Amino acid sequence: MASTFLEQTRSLHEDLERLERIIVKDYQQEAKGHKDKLLQSHRVRKRMDEMQHIARKLMRVYDDESEESRHRKEEIAALGASNPTAVYSKFYDRLKELREYHKRFPVLDISAAEDDSSMLNEEPKLDFSGEEGLGRYLDLHELHRAFTNAKFGRQCDYLEYLGALADFGSIERDKKLARPYRQYLQQLLEYLVSFYERTQPLAQLSKQLDKIKAETEEAFQQGQLPGWEDRGIGGPGDEAAEAAKQLSVDLETFDSVGELETMGAEQLKEKLSQLGLKCGGTLRQRAERLYALKGRSLEELDAKMFAKGKAVAALRSEQELQQTQQLALSVVSLEAQVARLAELLANVISDTKGRVEKKQAQTYEEMLAELEEAEGDAAADGDDEEEEEYVYNPLKLPLGWDGKPIPYWLYKLHGLNQEFKCEICGNYSYWGRRAFERHFKEWRHVNGMKALGIPNNKDFYEVTKIDDALSLWKNIQERNTGGFNPEMDEELEDAQGNVYSRKVYEDLKRQGLL
Repeated sequence: MASTFLEQTRSLHEDLERLERIIVKDYQQEAKGHKDKLLQSHRVRKRMDEMQHIARKLMRVYDDESEESRHRKEEIAALGASNPTAVYSKFYDRLKELREYHKRFPVLDISAAEDDSSMLNEEPKLDFSGEEGLGRYLDLHELHRAFTNAKFGRQCDYLEYLGALADFGSIERDKKLARPYRQYLQQLLEYLVSFYERTQPLAQLSKQLDKIKAETEEAFQQGQLPGWEDRGIGGPGDEAAEAAKQLSVDLETFDSVGELETMGAEQLKEKLSQLGLKCGGTLRQRAERLYALKGRSLEELDAKMFAKGKAVAALRSEQELQQTQQLALSVVSLEAQVARLAELLANVISDTKGRVEKKQAQTYEEMLAELEEAEGDAAADGDDEEEEEYVYNPLKLPLGWDGKPIPYWLYKLHGLNQEFKCEICGNYSYWGRRAFERHFKEWRHVNGMKALGIPNNKDFYEVTKIDDALSLWKNIQERNTGGFNPEMDEELEDAQGNVYSRKVYEDLKRQGLL
């Protein structure tokens, strides 16, 4: 029974299958509105978290080195017997356990446990502020105030701040390395991650951010990030450490101390003084002191080789250089993650800007009317006993936020009767010019371009045919590589001295005009 380890394992498998069945039934229900879809996603995410928890328990059970696996093997071994006579005793012992269990629980109704209706109708708590509108808009007012009041920020209105949310190029590097800027980026990243997880609970955001972070760190270490080619080096205390690194590279050309003596005593003295090393002694001693830096950093040298008071300064400059690079790496990593989230939430940011513009144009009476209408809709959604009315929609018009068809004039105004097909997206249809323009940054088009091996940038905007995209990509590659095209680049001259391209010259000659 439930007291045995095998029964507990069987119960875990049963719970896992039941959760899978509940998820399938939940998706079979039609989620009509934005709120219903959001609740459904949160329910499924909760079931998936429970399944992962159960799966981790089962993995420990079947792991050969775990304590649970040892108990399972011992219980399986106890079911058998070494001699035939002991088989019956084992059987009757198990039968006795079953009878005692049913005596303790004479009425065990499992129909309630198999009833999934309560879990299917469960409504998870949606944690959104009034400004966010159930995940339709962003609420960045506090971060906007922090940006405008900070030294690294500037005075701008909320609408302009939303438009330049991921634009970090205008901020000076010294201000980026300061603590207030890193704290601002951390708060912005935490809010965007929280908002995305609340609106897209089934998305695997952590994997995307980890990939972006790894790619950014690799590009930073290689000096390939725009604006960070020097990897954050450039502070006033970094000259000695940077000079040591440069000299260590230059010393690779010398194979012995004798070759280094050819530089001369004065030049050796100058190099040693730049590094804070002792510059006295004979020519041989100076060369040996400088040659000791080959393939090493200042931290690895003996403190006796430094001039008085210079050893601490040299080590400090080396440590300051490493700290500066670590700060720069953390800043560019945060910026890259915020930029990625801004790209994923591009539609939400656009809707937020539109809502801000609408509120700026509204009067006080219109705002009160909109608030009362929103409260009335919330009360209507809370009434579970009210039956849904049949919606008459013979023209198959799209449904608005209230679940009713939008007016026909609005349908024509936005061009929703116009169909745009994209061959790159698998001949997927987009209704309306706005949806068609948005889809170039959405996942379906991005994956289609990636499958063709073509970068999805502004050069391929409005390109929907596969042949057109491949032809354009070929032309761009030829233009970038400077390839020679004989038909267009080779020039020929006729008897009168007129110069033509080879293609035009052959066409005119074929027609007998030359």
